[in-house]
Amino acid sequence: MPDIIIENPVINSPFDEPKRHFRFTDDGITDEITPARRISEYFVPIPPSRKKGKQAQIAFNEWTNDRREENRFINRVRDRVSMWRDGGYAGVTRTTGRLLEQWTDTNREPRLFFCQIEALETIIYINEVSSKFGDKWIENDLERFNQSANPLLNRTAFKMATGSGKTVVMAMLIAWQALNKLANPKDARFSDTFLIITPGITIKDRLRVLLPSDPDNYYKHWDIAPRDMMEQLGRIKVVITNYHAFLQREKVSAGKVTKAILNKDSQESAFKESPDEMVRRVCRELGNKKNIVVINDESHHCYRRRVEEDEEKLSGEDKKEAAKREQAARVWISGIEAVKKKIGVRRVYDLSATPFFLRGSGYSEGTLFPWVVSDFSLIDAIECGIVKVPRVPVADNTMKGDMPTYRELWLRIRDNLPKAGRGKSKLSGEPTLPKELEGALRSLYDNYQKYYDAWEADKEAQDSGNTPPVFIVICNNTSVSKLVYDYIAGWEKQLSEEESVVVPGKLPIFNNEFDRGWNPRPNTVLIDSEQLESGDAMSKDFKIMARAEIEEFKDELRRRFPGRSVDDVTDEDLLREVMNTVGKRGKLGENIKCVVSVSMLTEGWDANTVTHILGVRAFSTQLLCEQVVGRGLRRRSYATVNREFVAGGEKIKIETFAPEYAEVYGVPFSFIPTAGSGGGVSPVSVTRVRALEERADREIKFPRVIGYRYEMPQESLTANFNDDSRFVLTTEEIATKTQSEPIVGAGEVHTLESFKDKRPQEIAFQLAKLTLDRYFRDEQNNERPWLFPDLVRIAKEWVDDYVYCKSNTFKGLLLFTAYAHDAADKIYQAIVRSTSGEKKLLPILSPYEFLGSTEYVDFTTAKPVFATDSRKCHLSHVVADTGSWEQKMAQVLEDMPEVDCYVKNQGLVFRIPYTIEGRDRNYEPDFIVRIDDGKKDKLNLIIEVSGEPRKDKQIKVSTARNMWVPAINNQGTFGRWAFVEITDPWDAENVIRSCTKENPLTPA
Repeated sequence: MPDIIIENPVINSPFDEPKRHFRFTDDGITDEITPARRISEYFVPIPPSRKKGKQAQIAFNEWTNDRREENRFINRVRDRVSMWRDGGYAGVTRTTGRLLEQWTDTNREPRLFFCQIEALETIIYINEVSSKFGDKWIENDLERFNQSANPLLNRTAFKMATGSGKTVVMAMLIAWQALNKLANPKDARFSDTFLIITPGITIKDRLRVLLPSDPDNYYKHWDIAPRDMMEQLGRIKVVITNYHAFLQREKVSAGKVTKAILNKDSQESAFKESPDEMVRRVCRELGNKKNIVVINDESHHCYRRRVEEDEEKLSGEDKKEAAKREQAARVWISGIEAVKKKIGVRRVYDLSATPFFLRGSGYSEGTLFPWVVSDFSLIDAIECGIVKVPRVPVADNTMKGDMPTYRELWLRIRDNLPKAGRGKSKLSGEPTLPKELEGALRSLYDNYQKYYDAWEADKEAQDSGNTPPVFIVICNNTSVSKLVYDYIAGWEKQLSEEESVVVPGKLPIFNNEFDRGWNPRPNTVLIDSEQLESGDAMSKDFKIMARAEIEEFKDELRRRFPGRSVDDVTDEDLLREVMNTVGKRGKLGENIKCVVSVSMLTEGWDANTVTHILGVRAFSTQLLCEQVVGRGLRRRSYATVNREFVAGGEKIKIETFAPEYAEVYGVPFSFIPTAGSGGGVSPVSVTRVRALEERADREIKFPRVIGYRYEMPQESLTANFNDDSRFVLTTEEIATKTQSEPIVGAGEVHTLESFKDKRPQEIAFQLAKLTLDRYFRDEQNNERPWLFPDLVRIAKEWVDDYVYCKSNTFKGLLLFTAYAHDAADKIYQAIVRSTSGEKKLLPILSPYEFLGSTEYVDFTTAKPVFATDSRKCHLSHVVADTGSWEQKMAQVLEDMPEVDCYVKNQGLVFRIPYTIEGRDRNYEPDFIVRIDDGKKDKLNLIIEVSGEPRKDKQIKVSTARNMWVPAINNQGTFGRWAFVEITDPWDAENVIRSCTKENPLTPA
């Protein structure tokens, strides 16, 4: 089908029932407007990829895997509620009638969205009216759904898109329940006591507006009840907590042995709260109230796992994530069940934008909670103008893979990023990102700058309280977040043991450096969402990472509140306050323009200034995709405009909002699959390969090398450029043009124009500076600044004469960190060629995690494995990738008495950098073996098992033997190393003994 361009996706008023929608076909979205409300269906529409030059969209049924399906129960309920609404709300209590009149008044300010009113209409109809009008089937179906999934609870759910006002709906629900109960205390359909449960502290703090005693409560702010009823709301009981409160706490501290002895014959721990004690603690403020109403915010976190024989088997990170989710869900739902058992629960109301079961729950991924009674989806919210429109990459000029580079980013960068659990190695030095990640950051930042410049130019908006647009990055672990944060905001460079200086970040608006120190008002904040949300203390390592910003925020607190004792504020409280107030005038978070987050930002984070989102993590479920995009959906402006357009030959005029957009990279959207259909997956036997704690004495450590350099004697520099000096810039790895589109609305092309304008002299200056810093330091690690003029001259010659730009590229791209390091290496090699005299080869160590170890290996595999000898290997297994030679090699090493320990290089990320045909590559040899060869320190032997001779293998072996090994041995701090190539594993024992005996340092 031809490209569809829908300039303005808003075709409905947010205040009225949707009357029209864009039609979908099997080929995707069309610009045809259907004059009817969209039915509730099982999908979340997101634009498809348009790669490989194919300008037609991917077939719609390919997105959904042929599983697009109507939500019949929801649509039947919707039809009955609509008829009842048109009939004038017959059959309700007097109190409910007054509330409905209050909510639907078209002259009220502020006006409520139709989706908010419809959610309450639906539950009112079910609770007060349905049985009177012959619709008892609704309650019967709900009871059946709950009996299947939540047999101890009575749950009803509302599905509402992020940004559509769920908190207002909660206030309306509480007012409806409470005012009816106060008007008729004997009416068992209602309650005036509420327990609100959230997935984290951020939402818990934000939902204080549901407390009638709060000065900013929503009952007054949103004019929820008639004025003569408002005072009665002060009599209700409301407790707001996060689900972590349901964890049974330790009552008395005691040692492990003591607990084991005293708990030996007891079903319950004497040292831990009983469920009843936990309920008393959580619900203490409810007094003697019974049969309460529970409200679950973000209720997709609350479910009872179903055990199925044919359920999908997960492994690796998916399995770990599923286990964490399942544990949280179990704590949440078990807590509610304990509350019901102790004090009684009348009904549970669930609110979520994504009330779906996740992978690992025992249900098909994306199965809608069957007790959902009303649905206002993301596409509905977009067509009503209630939320920002997410815009994702659909094409670029790299022409690699099936998806645009910046959309399916994680698969391209994951192997080149620090792994979790490696925080023990010191993170220091210049932050170097994978090319694709740096390209994504730069491209998204260039687009952000347009948003920021527009905000900065609008002084009137600033005067009225508008704060800057916000850019968020969501990372998978603290090592990656620190790397990204240092690149964006700046990093500390150690000049000596006593002195350090702050190096500016690469993205100027987000830079935290000021006058060679840290900015007293940071532009970028680094946070660990999971730790902040649980309420637990942050890890020591994370506090070290964030120490500068924590101190700056404390100083800011002292400036704003001179009489307040900052010592009483914990670091966790401080960072939580900053996060909660991003985009809020006069608060600690007001100045924040960029948030780098470890773990998913909580659903309750309500910053409406987010305009750009970058995902640097795996997205194992489509629910996670929608959740992360949800952080950018809240609108900035709710000023109404009158819009006119033509649909079906009819001129339409509506009062609505102007469209707003959120730019999203790194989130691989597709449709959430539906329940039911889909073939089963045959179970595959998997093995976990990991380091075993009891074998810690078999640990092998190794240096992480990213290049090589020479120590040279002379004090002036010349260069000898040749064909090897040539450098080609292409869009193969970094997209310079990315087309981003929403499902409906205006698309946009993101470019790297800011790099196109870089002057050759500026490029040469930056490359000379990097070359000086990287290669020309003395034995005390001091720079030699007198060499800088020579380096600028040499770099200028190289940029002018030896850099070739293919289509859509420009020499300014050389300032990308990865390209800049390649360029510095080319310049340096030309200088080495022209230098006479003695040159000492040394390694260039990775600035992040310069020391690797078997300690961090932990992965699963479906391949054949060989169980290792506990005396010879730190890891549990050797994986057979290509056949039997791996097992044979492992067997040989285990049988050799001189072998102290060994490891197969899988999951270890031990790499030897080399160059072939002008391109930088990494080579992963097969084994590392520690051998007792009679010397004082044991020999670390790298073993490569080779098959047929190939050109690339010769270069790899030559680099390992003639570059890596001499460089590491010259360094002198990583022990002795050697390399041997084995062509016959069945003769490996003789080859190893021969080479280590003859020449342990440089075997032939």
